[in-house]
Amino acid sequence: QVQLVESGGGLVEAGGSLRLSCAASGRTFSSYVMGWFRQAPGKGREFVAAITLNGIKTTYADSVKGRFTISRDNAQNTLALQMISLKPEDTAVYYCAARRLVVSTTAGDYTYWGQGTQVTVSS
Repeated sequence: QVQLVESGGGLVEAGGSLRLSCAASGRTFSSYVMGWFRQAPGKGREFVAAITLNGIKTTYADSVKGRFTISRDNAQNTLALQMISLKPEDTAVYYCAARRLVVSTTAGDYTYWGQGTQVTVSS
């Protein structure tokens, strides 16, 4: 089992940057595929990015490709999402999530979730 806690959200102007972090408890962080999802008001949970167990392979939603970078540090049990060139449409609650085995872009495939951190991008 793993517990996840996100941090780093906030209010930023369009074009700005933010770095989200996700701290994981437990000794088996490196056994989990990690993902970032987001949910805007009135919308479903949307895939943002995912990273493999060893951090070598990453997958991104088309809407964030080239602007967001997912990374992990298995020694520190942390996951990060560096976001640049932020747009108002990036406004959402951002969640980190964990699952076994393989990368998935489907929220329902993830077993563990953090509580979320709010990102608001003003125009």
